[in-house]
Amino acid sequence: MIARWGWVALRYAVAMAAAWYLINQVRKPSRWVGRPFLWMMNASHSGLTDWGLRHIQIENHARILDVGCGGGRTIEKLAAAAPSGTVDGIDYAEGSVAASRARNASLIAARRVAVQKATVSKLPFAENTFDLVTAVETQYYWPDLPGDMREILRVLKPGGTLILIAESYRGGSTEIVQRPVMKLLQSSILSVEDQRKLFTEAGYSGVEIFAERAHGWICAVGRKRAAG
Repeated sequence: MIARWGWVALRYAVAMAAAWYLINQVRKPSRWVGRPFLWMMNASHSGLTDWGLRHIQIENHARILDVGCGGGRTIEKLAAAAPSGTVDGIDYAEGSVAASRARNASLIAARRVAVQKATVSKLPFAENTFDLVTAVETQYYWPDLPGDMREILRVLKPGGTLILIAESYRGGSTEIVQRPVMKLLQSSILSVEDQRKLFTEAGYSGVEIFAERAHGWICAVGRKRAAG
C-alpha cells in the first residue's frame, strides 16, 4: 500500500513539474520546446495586433522597436507599415529571438530588421533613438513596470510614441476567464486607470487608452514630450 501511494505521489509530482514547465514556455519560450507556443502566439495575437496598431499612425521612414518580439509576426507587420524604415526587435527568451530571426530572415538580410536578446529593463540603445516603440502581449511579464516604462521613454525620440497592446485587462470582459492563467504565470494585469497612471507617472504625455469590450482587449498610447 505504501509503495502504491508512493508511485501515485511520484506521478503527480512529475505531472505538476511538466505542467509548470509548459506554462513557463508561454512566459519565456525556449529555443526548441517553445517553438509551437510561439507559432500559436503569432496566430492568436495577429488580430489583436492589427486592432491596436490602428490607433496610431506609423510613418513611412519610422525607426521602430518591438519589445518582447516573440515569434516575430509583429516585426513583420511593422516593417510592412514602414517600408522605408527599420525595425529592431528584442526579447529576453532565446527561443523568441531565434523564431523572430527565422521569420524575418529576408528583412534581416536587407538590413531593415535586427533582432537581439535583451531585456526591457536595460535596452541596448542610445537615448532618443526610436520614433515608435511597440509592446504586444508582453507588459504582463516586465519585472519593474515603472522603471521599464521610463527605460522605454529614454530610447524614444522627442515626440515619439509608445503603444502597449494586450488581450486582457482588469475589469475587461475576459478577465474572469484569464485571471487564473495570469496568476499561474505570475503576471501583472492592469486596469484602464492603472495604465493611465503608469504612463503619466513615468513621464508620458497625451496618454490615450482604448478598450475593446467585446474581446476584452486594451491599447494604451503615450508620447515623449517634444523638445523645447
